[in-house]
Amino acid sequence: MAKVDMKRSSAADEKFIECWKRLGSPTLVSKELGINPRSALNRRAALEARYDIKLPTHNSMRDPKKEKLKKIEQTPHNVRRGIDIDKVKRVIVFSDAHFTDTTTTAFKALLIMIKDFKPQVIICNGDAFDGQVLSRFPSINYDQKPTVLEELNACRYHLDEIEKVRPAGCRLIWTLGNHDMRYEAWLVNKVPEYSGVDGFSLKYHFPNWETCYSFWIGENTVVKHRYKGGRTAGYSNLVAAGNTNIITGHTHVLCASPISNYQGTWWGVQTGCLADPLSATFEYCEDSPKDWRSGFVMLSFDQGRMLMPELIMVTDEQNGEFEFRGCINKV
Repeated sequence: MAKVDMKRSSAADEKFIECWKRLGSPTLVSKELGINPRSALNRRAALEARYDIKLPTHNSMRDPKKEKLKKIEQTPHNVRRGIDIDKVKRVIVFSDAHFTDTTTTAFKALLIMIKDFKPQVIICNGDAFDGQVLSRFPSINYDQKPTVLEELNACRYHLDEIEKVRPAGCRLIWTLGNHDMRYEAWLVNKVPEYSGVDGFSLKYHFPNWETCYSFWIGENTVVKHRYKGGRTAGYSNLVAAGNTNIITGHTHVLCASPISNYQGTWWGVQTGCLADPLSATFEYCEDSPKDWRSGFVMLSFDQGRMLMPELIMVTDEQNGEFEFRGCINKV
């Protein structure tokens, strides 16, 4: 590979090449030079062609943010996990399944989308497990709630179905939700002496799923179960997180809210619920109207950035219909 002929190159070219070699990331280069990441990628491609050189992105560069990410990943509870943005094209995120012995239209649509779009990462963004009998809230009637074992079996069945259809090499991530944490929290507080015993942590029962509290895709996109609350949580999350795409569940709202600034456009995404909002699981709502939507989200990445999120929304639970890209589909 030929070396850069600095006599032929302009000072601006030299500055960009030096910056890229030092930082090795479109996001970091764009921040230092005051340009957007797409412009940085286009400039890199042009300089590579002009000078017959390679300016690769590389993890060997000591990016303090990545060093911090790696350090957090190594903690006992896997607070944070992540993946290089260059390794993903599509990521499918679902949340709030509150799995029971009933398979919902949203879940069937999820399997279809996984087969059709072959994501590199599938993220269960919290509350796959419900933990009704472990709830701190009192019962409101005499109806029998599902046992912990019944709920574990429902989770196993549905997550196994996802494992069967995932493409080779696809990572399975479980960003734990507040309902998921009921399992271990109850045991920790009732029988702390059993710490470390097989089966006393939720992740023991699902060895193929990587558990954590947040999952980072590159440096500017994070998936976690919850942050801010309320109907406008997506927008509030975005404002609080700064120049970061933030994808959350918890609210059962399915929507995407953008904010644009000098650094580009960022998205606050809420991932709806994989459960049926009218199911008996949510009887505590007393048949009040719920601004919830059954569905999930697909994220796409190109040239080092996240594109506009795509929502998959159930339009008719009973007839097995869901909406995607302006069309009604049947499961």
